[in-house]
Amino acid sequence: MTYISTNLANILHSEEALMNLSGRSVSAVLRQTVQSSSSMIVIHDSLTHRPMKLSYKLGGSANGHNGIKSVMSALGGDAGFHRLRIGIGHNDVDAAEYVLAKLSQHEREFWGQDGEGVDLVLHEVEQIMAN
Repeated sequence: MTYISTNLANILHSEEALMNLSGRSVSAVLRQTVQSSSSMIVIHDSLTHRPMKLSYKLGGSANGHNGIKSVMSALGGDAGFHRLRIGIGHNDVDAAEYVLAKLSQHEREFWGQDGEGVDLVLHEVEQIMAN
């Protein structure tokens, strides 16, 4: 799903494929719109950050994240886009199994309708766009 707001000159693209396969469609949306990776923000999960903590990053490596690898590959190796990493933590379970597991009750409340998670993400996105 792609949502374009001409009033704000922002585009929100929600990938329907698995994140690991998202590079092609993200690249296509980028080519059809702003055309500069430095104008793009990718919001993704991060096993290396504590659950529910947000971390901003501009450029750099994929740090083992297959979805980010897919985006970089589709952009011809270009890593110059903004990232908002959402911490999900990790445990001793296989990473793929862990990422696809149900959220804890606390996490569901945090990201739910009355939780603060989405507001925090929106605030961070506004900060990135302002700079």
